Amino acid sequence: ERDNKSTGETMEFLLLGFSELLCLRVLLFFIFLIVHLVTLAGNVMIFMAVVMEPSRPPMLFFLCQLSVIELCCTLVIVPKALLSLIVVDGSTISFIGCAAQMHLFVTLGGAECFLLVAMSYDRYVAICQPLHYVAVMSEGLCLRLAVACCLGGFAVALGLTVAVFRLPFCQSHHINHFFCDVPAVLHLACTQSYTPELPLLAASVLLLLLPFLLILTSYVCIAAALLRVTSSAGRGKAFFTCISHLSITLLHYGCATFMYIRPKSSYSPARDKMVSLVYTNITPLLYPLIYSLRNEEIRGVIMKMLRRK
Repeated sequence: ERDNKSTGETMEFLLLGFSELLCLRVLLFFIFLIVHLVTLAGNVMIFMAVVMEPSRPPMLFFLCQLSVIELCCTLVIVPKALLSLIVVDGSTISFIGCAAQMHLFVTLGGAECFLLVAMSYDRYVAICQPLHYVAVMSEGLCLRLAVACCLGGFAVALGLTVAVFRLPFCQSHHINHFFCDVPAVLHLACTQSYTPELPLLAASVLLLLLPFLLILTSYVCIAAALLRVTSSAGRGKAFFTCISHLSITLLHYGCATFMYIRPKSSYSPARDKMVSLVYTNITPLLYPLIYSLRNEEIRGVIMKMLRRK
């Protein structure tokens, strides 16, 4: 094991990507490229529409931040994934580059987890305390929540990344993935104990379990409030203001929970790559579609922007 250890100055990782699908490389490249460009266009459109709107309610403010996070996450992951499809034997990434990519990915994913909590709190105040909504969800509070989401994701990601890259890595530095994901890098660690998994477990609790419990609590309160509403029209309107957020929450937490809350022994490279493919390519594409189709406010803002153009 001592002979297999490497230093950060000389170590390089090889991202194998989809090297086992050589015959489909060209097709996969163009599919990923089209999905990537459509995702960028959709999120940029929502971002520009919200920024150009003079009066931005909290929901649109948080949606704008969500679009920025998805844009950054796509730019962190997809270019290296496309490169791994062009290079037959996989693409290399330095020790520092791999650590930076992991840190940025976990930071953005963590910020999104916390942001979904802030959005659920916004829905809770709007439905359960409508008379106090304007006073509670002030511009200052929204800005503080946005900053707290980013700082929280950054802090947890930094601790996790440092813990992972302090481990000794075996001589085989082939990462059977298209980016430096935490389980894929942990799989290379030269250790048989469960100790290296503890930082990932702690990060999963902070970024997935606790935020999900807070979102669940807010929706239990919302459901209790809707049961007291006698008007079916009012109940339906309140429900449709939550359905977009609920759809994104289930999509985000479902994929993230499957990838990160499980023991190292159950790691399967092929299965993980497919789930990560959905998580990093398909869900960012669906987010603008879900919000633009389900949310009348964002549809109105986008139409207003297109009329100005």
